[in-house]
Amino acid sequence: MTWLDALLILDSTLRVATPLILCAMAGLVSERAGIVDIGLEGKLLASAFAAAAMAALTGSAWAGLVVAIGVSIILSMIHGFACITHRGEQIISGIAINILASGLTVVVGVALFRQGGQTPSLPREARFPSLDLPGSVSLAELPVFGPFWAELVSGHTLPVYLAVVSVPLVWWLLWRTRFGLRLRAVGEMPAAVDSAGISVPWLRYRALIIAGILCGIAGAFLSTAHGAGFVREMSAGKGYIALAAMIFGKWRPWSVLFACLLFGFLEAGAARIQGTPLPVIGEIPIEVVLILPYVATVVLLAGFFGKATPPAALGTPYQKER
Repeated sequence: MTWLDALLILDSTLRVATPLILCAMAGLVSERAGIVDIGLEGKLLASAFAAAAMAALTGSAWAGLVVAIGVSIILSMIHGFACITHRGEQIISGIAINILASGLTVVVGVALFRQGGQTPSLPREARFPSLDLPGSVSLAELPVFGPFWAELVSGHTLPVYLAVVSVPLVWWLLWRTRFGLRLRAVGEMPAAVDSAGISVPWLRYRALIIAGILCGIAGAFLSTAHGAGFVREMSAGKGYIALAAMIFGKWRPWSVLFACLLFGFLEAGAARIQGTPLPVIGEIPIEVVLILPYVATVVLLAGFFGKATPPAALGTPYQKER
């Protein structure tokens, strides 16, 4: 393998990791506020369908992005209504959202397009185009830096760059702003926040709104940037893998980014070695290749990389003392 092949794998890694990064950042914000967000998978799937359906009907990827974010926020608010306002079980609420999204996307898809729950294939103008950054052509001939800039940095769609930017933004929001300090305090000691005269439910609702926006962008990426339409269950467990990456990263943005890139690398690498005979081992069966990212998820969640300590009030409904 040449260094250019390695560069192409890293390029694929970044694209594959994009929905993982966005969903993991969404889960990080939500869980730092004390709300377990198992519903990442459902929000990702529902927003992917909403983006593709709107793009198919209007011919605009931007309209699809707006609707995807709106649908994701609505699901976040349903989750918040169940577990913040009514202090319901957060894991059950999240699973219910996943089941709702899985069934509703198929039912609405059949009703709108009569294609078995899928959307029509999107034309080029209804998808997010690749963005060529300044110098991507003129610098391409330079040794080392040229291919790095042209292949790895340039040529991605807008949601990919939004995913990369979301990491420092979430870090800055949570660790460098007053809002972030309060949000983290709500996830650790909500009673102390309440005693300071700050609304615990409103802070948690705002965390879910941020999570909804990030999941909406991730869903729009799947169906209108990385793909050319919606197919049934196209999220393929990415929401759960993002949740695993968030736990592996111990609820810290930069560590979570590394975990997402690791999962993305495993999936991108698995795609590259399909049908390629390896020294000594030979050709690996495609079934084994496809399950590698999920096996890695199980291994990491089993505690292979050490114990992760969640926010102290995570999953605990808060009731104001009278």
